[in-house]
Amino acid sequence: MTDYPSIFEPLTVKRMTIKNRVIMPPMGTNLAGLNGEFLEEHMNYYEQRAKGGTGLITIENACVDFPYGTNGTTQLRIDNDQYIPGFYKLTERLHKHGTCVSIQINHAGASAYPARLNGLQPVSASDIPSKKGGTVPRPLTVEEIYEIVNKYGDAARRAQQAGFDAVEIHGGHSYLLCQFLSPLYNKRTDEFGGSPENRARIVKLILEKVRAEVGEFFPIVLRFSADEFTEGGNHLEDILELLDYCQEEADILNVSAAINDNLYLQIDQMNLEDGWRSYLAKAVKDKFNKPTITSGNIRSPKAAEKILSEGYADLLAMGRGLIAEPNWVNKVATGQEDMLRKCISCNIGCADHRISKSKPIRCTVNPDIIHEDKYKETKVTRPTNVVVIGGGTAGLEAACTAAEVGCNTTLIEANEQTGGLARAIANLPDKSRIADFPNYLANRAEKLTNLKVITGTKADTALIDTFNPDVVVNATGSKPLLPPIKGLLDVIDKEGSKVHSIFGLISNIDDFTEFSNKKVAVIGGGAVGLDVVEYFSERGSDVTIVEMMPLLGKDLDMITRLSMMDIIEKNHVVVQTETALTEVAADHFKVKHDGVDAEIPFDYGFVCLGMRPERPLMEELAAYGKEKQIEIVNIGDSAATRKILEGVREGRNILTTLEKIGSL
Repeated sequence: MTDYPSIFEPLTVKRMTIKNRVIMPPMGTNLAGLNGEFLEEHMNYYEQRAKGGTGLITIENACVDFPYGTNGTTQLRIDNDQYIPGFYKLTERLHKHGTCVSIQINHAGASAYPARLNGLQPVSASDIPSKKGGTVPRPLTVEEIYEIVNKYGDAARRAQQAGFDAVEIHGGHSYLLCQFLSPLYNKRTDEFGGSPENRARIVKLILEKVRAEVGEFFPIVLRFSADEFTEGGNHLEDILELLDYCQEEADILNVSAAINDNLYLQIDQMNLEDGWRSYLAKAVKDKFNKPTITSGNIRSPKAAEKILSEGYADLLAMGRGLIAEPNWVNKVATGQEDMLRKCISCNIGCADHRISKSKPIRCTVNPDIIHEDKYKETKVTRPTNVVVIGGGTAGLEAACTAAEVGCNTTLIEANEQTGGLARAIANLPDKSRIADFPNYLANRAEKLTNLKVITGTKADTALIDTFNPDVVVNATGSKPLLPPIKGLLDVIDKEGSKVHSIFGLISNIDDFTEFSNKKVAVIGGGAVGLDVVEYFSERGSDVTIVEMMPLLGKDLDMITRLSMMDIIEKNHVVVQTETALTEVAADHFKVKHDGVDAEIPFDYGFVCLGMRPERPLMEELAAYGKEKQIEIVNIGDSAATRKILEGVREGRNILTTLEKIGSL
């Protein structure tokens, strides 16, 4: 603990004392019931983060005005006293772990979830959608504004009655209060529009109303986008002026950033450094001399300590980081930094599941965000031998999980190092965070005395048989898909060739030293092709991307896709959709669009047409399993090429296989 004194220093605000400086900010989960109530697994989810040592947990945004204020497929509600009992049960459970608990109360305005409006037009400051292509809202009347102010006050009273230690008002991220604060959305000409004082008026009224309801000693937090990072929006100097008119009753200032149309700066994209926006919190802290919260890809304890010790902020919001690693605080406090399961900022199971796909949140690196390590409490009932073939992320998760419940486990990896495709992709500088996950899995495996890892060895049934397995898990991953296109196999990844697969890039990345004035052509507009586009276009190359489908990145998570589209526009990447590769030559691709042939010359050419399962042993393993009457399981990309998230969950599902054979 002495290595990070600032992280573990308590902070008292009014009558709330937070035991350390790590907080969980409000993040939607889609775990609530359809009527906005807490369910058991939802409470378990938050309790895991309390058990893990988190100082303050702020429950995800709760609706103050149903249905107009609703947000997300399922959202907590706090617009009626009938929700108090559920919240009270939650605060009881979290408080017993020494964690302070707050709740964010919010009105979505123009960002309201359309399906629950039942045909009603959403409301806002003006008739400006909260995102490109969004529903056009109607402006609120002055009378309606004052009704909403009162609803915030009622919601805060309920929060206090339910046992919360503080309440947070959301004034950012393109929600209703942001729609008043920002000139992007607010075109009013009455007392709630125009000047900074007028645009801040609703926030001031709400804070005053909340203070009147909760009293002098109950902390109020105000969250806002300190810079909207878009032309015509609020920037830091604008927000500092707006706060002059409205922040007086706020005790803590939660300094966030961005809006709906640049969501990748709000829910931070992978390549942004730890604490990248802490300078915003420092500016707010310096001006108003109040405790501030900062956020933004904070994963490293060293980076966290630096932010605090150098006075950039007083509290650290680790949102996705605590989804991935609920025990972040306890592990750092006990010197287990090598066992931190760091969030890799992929935004797939958390943001994309919830916002884009209306699913409950999940996590790429944490296969069970609800129960965490509970599976370790149950051990195998008889000696059980498990052999895992392939040491990528799916195979490592399967091997570690099997060993943790008591199996004698052997993992066989053909390469000299475990980590598979995840470790390889992390060689791209903008994807370097991904390496944190295979590093964690390798560290976890090393600590398990009943798990033997054999590298640099190709598995076969003769070797497997020496371990007398009860279960064999095949996790041999995937390889690039190389269709029989004329010329492709003759040149791709050959010595001296200009044509490469993704592996030709990442395994020889140091050889690519010249970028300016280089023509780069990329075939394939999926995740891998766009990674190549990002790498070269961000370094000044002249890039063209070709895709057969009408859209690029159609299977990407929404955060990454928004970011990639911004990169393509910013770097003037030439996009050719509905275009097919017909032939590969030494220095150009031949393509066809609408029946017209064309050539795309290049200095570097990349063919990124996806991945295919690589499972050379499966036929042999099936026969072996039948002969020996043992269970054979195929997981991860060797079963079907998907994202890391699915493979890791399948790795954890070794528990189901052990149950099936009667060992668990």
